[in-house]
This record gives sequence, structure tokens and C-alpha cells, in this order.
Amino acid sequence: MIKLIASDMDGTLLNNQMQVTKQTIKAIEKAQAAGVEFITATGRGIGHAMASLETAKIHVPMILLNGALVLDAHGETIFTVPIPREKAFEIMDVLEEEHIYYEIFTAKHVYSENQSVRIDFFSERVAELSPTMSQKRVIAQTSSMMTILPIDYVADMRKTVIENEEEILKIIAFDKHGPATLQTAETRINALGELAIAASEASNIEINHVNAQKGIAVARYAESMGITADEVMAIGDNFNDVSMLRYAGTSFAMGNAEPEVKKEAKYVTVTNEENGVAKAIEQILSE
Repeated sequence: MIKLIASDMDGTLLNNQMQVTKQTIKAIEKAQAAGVEFITATGRGIGHAMASLETAKIHVPMILLNGALVLDAHGETIFTVPIPREKAFEIMDVLEEEHIYYEIFTAKHVYSENQSVRIDFFSERVAELSPTMSQKRVIAQTSSMMTILPIDYVADMRKTVIENEEEILKIIAFDKHGPATLQTAETRINALGELAIAASEASNIEINHVNAQKGIAVARYAESMGITADEVMAIGDNFNDVSMLRYAGTSFAMGNAEPEVKKEAKYVTVTNEENGVAKAIEQILSE
């Protein structure tokens, strides 16, 4: 019997408008009424995750930043898994040497040093997801995303985290050319050791401490609740979801998931635009 459902957010729980549909909300509520706990597992930070969940009035425990930060349903920290500061600075050095744009995440903030690059990247991403959308709509959608995904622009990220005495929990790097550009940086960063490098889409890499992975975080949370892996269901669409798909006794890949990710899951549901999470939950509850 399933006692815990862990769901990714982007490309999974959320549709392409970054919303949780009414059908998905009803499915989650139905699972909760049946005694099944629901937890989100995302690469997002707290501000970005809460923006979408609050709109849907979903108040659940959250695995954030790929497992580097885990909160209970009241927003209280259960545990963090930071990247040691000096190693984080080495990662930043590599990305700068490779001329790759990146952002850093702490428990409460997302920091960037270049607003224009971020806007350009997201506008291209919106246009890619909706190729028939007019330029005017692309601009409006990008503006909406910037509101939903707030960020702090600072002159010097290293100085900021030192002055604020913050832990660096995740670093994300973006490049529109994808693996062709990111691969060299990824190889150099991986050589630094004790890091987990994954991706939530082809155009980025997400860098965490080796123990900050969704699968590890889901396992720790489940064990704290007395729940075994066989009683866990996980749903995801991309490479940073693989560790939890492998851990869970029951796993679903989204219809829009990467082909390699689908191979890691026991089942494949429909896409995030077709209420894939709701369909997966309904399938399990019916069984």
C-alpha cells in the first residue's frame, strides 16, 4: 500500500503555465483523504516553490533544491545539506572561466549577478515551449515567469553570502546550447569531488553536495515517518528525478519525460499538460 507520494514540480506537477490544475489538486486531496502523504521534490528554492503551491492552496512538506533543504508542512527546516563554501566558490570560478551564466541558492534567497542574461534565457525558453506564440505573448509570459520566480540581483555573490553568513545549497548553470557548452564545465566541476550534478532540462546543470539528491531526501523523510521504500511512489520527468524514481517502490515517469528517464520508471503516465500526476495518483488509488 502506498503511504507517501513524492512528486517533482516543473514538467510534472506543474503544467507549462507553471500551474497545478484543478484535476491534479483534486487527485492530491483524494490521496490525502485516503491517508496518503504528499510531498513535493523539486530543484526550486522555497520562494519559487511556494509561489506555485500557494496559488493552488497546497500546503505539504517540501524537498527543495534537489534535496539540499527539506521543510515540513509548516515551513520549518528538517535538515539542510550545503556545499562547503570554499568548494562552492571553486565551482563558481569554473563557470566564470567557461563563460556560463549561473545562479546560487541559499535557504531563503536566489542570487544572480546578471539580470539581462537571465531575462534573455527565459524568453528563449518560453518561445521554445510555445513556438506558435507571438513575440508580444512571449514577452508577457516571460514577465509573468520573472514575477513567479523572484531573484535577488547583487553585484558580488561571494561577498553577499559571506556577509549574510548563508549556506550555499545549490548552484544552477544555464546555457542555451545545452550539453555542447556545459559538458566541459561539468567535467571540471565533477573533478572537484563529493558533488552531485544533474539536470532539470537539457540547457542546465544543477550542482549540489553529493548527499543532496532527491532520492536520498525522500528516503530520509520516509524513514522518519516509518515508511518503507515499497510504500513510496515517486513521479518525475527529468534527470534530477532519477534517484527518487530508483528509490521508490512505485515510480512514474511523465509522458513528457526524457526517454532515458522513462526507462528508470516502472510506469509512464501522460504529460504534464494532460494531468499526468492526477492520472498516476488515480491509477494507484484504484489499485
